[in-house]
Amino acid sequence: QVQLVESGGGLVQAGGSLRLSCAASGRFFSSYHMGWFRQAPGKEREFVAGISVKGGSTYEDSVKGRFSISRDNAESTVYLQMNSLKPEDTAVYICAARLGYSAIYDYWGQGTQVTVSS
Repeated sequence: QVQLVESGGGLVQAGGSLRLSCAASGRFFSSYHMGWFRQAPGKEREFVAGISVKGGSTYEDSVKGRFSISRDNAESTVYLQMNSLKPEDTAVYICAARLGYSAIYDYWGQGTQVTVSS
C-alpha cells in the first residue's frame, strides 16, 4: 500500500508563492509516476502537473511557467512549487501516484487547501 500525505497549503495573496509537498510511505516510490490534481468548490477535479519515474514533467496550460513539479526519490517526496498565484488557483490540491506501466492513478492523498486572495 502506498500512502500519500500532502502538506504546505495555506492562505496566500495573489502574486505570492507556496510549495506543496507530498510524502509517500511504503516502498518503491521511484517506481511511480506522480501527479498533482486540484478540485475547486463546485468544479471537477483537474490535472495540474505530473512527473514521470524518469523525471519528465507535464503541466496543465493555465499553470505553465508558474508551477513546477519535482521529486526527490531519496526522500520519497514530490513537490509542487507554485509561483505568481492567482485567485483561480484556489482549490484543494491532491497528490496522486500510479505505477509506471499503469494508465490510471491508483493512489490518492487527502488533499491540502490552497486559498489565494485577491
